[in-house]
Amino acid sequence: MNIRMTLATTTRVLDQLRHDHRSVALILVVPALLLTAVYFLYENESLPPGVPRTFDRVGLMMLAIFPFVVMFLVTSITMLRERTSGTLERLLTTPIHKADLLFGYALAFSIMAALQSLVATAVAYWIFNLDIKGSPALVVLIAVINAVLGVALGLLCSAFARTEFQAVQFMPVVVVPQILLCGLFVAREHMNQVLDNISGVLPLTFSVDALKEIAGNSEATATMWQDALVMGLIVVGVLVLASLTLRRQTR
Repeated sequence: MNIRMTLATTTRVLDQLRHDHRSVALILVVPALLLTAVYFLYENESLPPGVPRTFDRVGLMMLAIFPFVVMFLVTSITMLRERTSGTLERLLTTPIHKADLLFGYALAFSIMAALQSLVATAVAYWIFNLDIKGSPALVVLIAVINAVLGVALGLLCSAFARTEFQAVQFMPVVVVPQILLCGLFVAREHMNQVLDNISGVLPLTFSVDALKEIAGNSEATATMWQDALVMGLIVVGVLVLASLTLRRQTR
């Protein structure tokens, strides 16, 4: 990899996003709006004294899941447009390496993901009074890693799509199973053995486990750092795989 080439790609993508107001709104605003909808779903629930709100559990998980989904969609469609428009083919005639290109895209969208996570977390804490034991900074960290995971998977899946519709069709294959099996709806220990085994290797599961550690402990735990490290390694591995499958154009 060439750092200069990678940063040049990052700068170009950020400049394009700066002029694409709809994409910026999708990245920065939509997760916060979806979180707002989740809050009002549970606004009128009746709980005995001392029982934590459902929003404190579900809303916390959504801080990771919503950015993951949004960044997957935005990244896969953006990269597909680069390929179908011929921009990618022109870039690859220059000395830039595929890894420089992919990691440059990942860095650009990671910056947007960080901003996205900060906005959503601020809404959760300051407007909806999210109440957990752990630090908001750790929540933002896991949310950012999860959003970058969405970026990496979006870049990988875009290599196998020929149209934007096909890119969106990867959602039920790549994203939805992870949401269903991550432990949000049913605790993993209550799943049958097959589903539990599948859940144990899905990236989103590590994110949910890390957030549960943050929710239940005032200090960062070794388990939380282990889950974060695994997620980071998965992100790097997916980006490397994406660089190997990257094609110049869609035929």
